[in-house]
Amino acid sequence: MEQPFEKMAEEGLPKSDKPTEVAAPKAEEQCLPKLSPQEFRTYNRMAEHMDMFHENFRRSWNLLYGACTAGKRPAGMSIRAFLNTGEEFCHHLTVHHTIEEQHIFPVLARKMPAFKKELELLTQHKQIHKGLDKFEAYLGQCRSGERELRLEEMKAVMETFGKVLWAHLDDEVKELRAENMRKYWSAEEMRRLPM
Repeated sequence: MEQPFEKMAEEGLPKSDKPTEVAAPKAEEQCLPKLSPQEFRTYNRMAEHMDMFHENFRRSWNLLYGACTAGKRPAGMSIRAFLNTGEEFCHHLTVHHTIEEQHIFPVLARKMPAFKKELELLTQHKQIHKGLDKFEAYLGQCRSGERELRLEEMKAVMETFGKVLWAHLDDEVKELRAENMRKYWSAEEMRRLPM
């Protein structure tokens, strides 16, 4: 069976080399017996892995949205390259969510309520994709010449899903942090989880 993140790599989904602070444990969650460094790595592996993917989505979003806010594309970036960056963002996020929904969430949902159908994380996916579909359509119309790229219009489209996207990127990683995962899974089970 092909590993989900190998498929993402084949799709060209970029990876970041370091997780953000979202994957780090919070002090208030330290009420359980302290994990050894090895146990922590075992339990926090999925949070760090997921956060690296999410950090790339944050970077792409910031580049695109920052240009819209500034009213100009990044220096040296053609309209074609700018639109391509937006389309890649849409494609990579769609592939990422598809893999999660088909390969990761069903396994996690066996024990973790947050990953069950129609609960928060999957509902966030649906909300994100309502806006993401509009964003992808807008970019496609700009690429085809049906409409002119107007950064203020692009910003308005991005704002239809930006808030839920940013919350989701953090919420998902928080669910996968070591202190939460150890509530549901043994260390041996963690080693067998599909990520």
